Amino acid sequence: MPTVIKTAPSVEPVTASELKAHLRVTHTDEDTYIGTLITAARQWIENYTNRQLVTATWTLYLDGFSAQIDMPHPPLQSVTSVQYYDTGGTLQTLSSAVYTVDTYARIGRLVEASGQVWPATQDIINAVQIEYKAGYGDAGSNVPTAVRQALLLLAAHWYENRESVVVGVTSTHVPETVDSLLASYRIWT
Repeated sequence: MPTVIKTAPSVEPVTASELKAHLRVTHTDEDTYIGTLITAARQWIENYTNRQLVTATWTLYLDGFSAQIDMPHPPLQSVTSVQYYDTGGTLQTLSSAVYTVDTYARIGRLVEASGQVWPATQDIINAVQIEYKAGYGDAGSNVPTAVRQALLLLAAHWYENRESVVVGVTSTHVPETVDSLLASYRIWT
């Protein structure tokens, strides 16, 4: 199930000011670097947990419809559109009356509405395209506190350990505290 991000998050889960306070950094010399650490830490956490933290728009590509379509990168907020190539090769937009969206499940999903049937699709790869929004919300403050704390710890770790190997240090791997904070948010695929 390939997915492509259509619209990236407009904000990060934590601000540069929050990370600087966590680091006890008062100068502005490394503000750009600190910003890249925040983005890198968010992306690492999203990949590790298989979740979307701040609202983003994704497109899911499928070869056809199935009884239940699990939506990657939870939490699912909404489905914007479902398009498919009909048996004649014409791109069609499916009426929202044909499907039901479950945003309450741990992994959001799409199913046929009661009494409805998925349409036949052309026998091609990526015949179905589902555009949807995922994430905890539009603001960084919508992201759970434990996840935001993990992001601060991870970015701080990278700030203090700028090389992959540090002489005299046993390990510069991701701190266990980050893993512990994220454990209950991780979606196993």
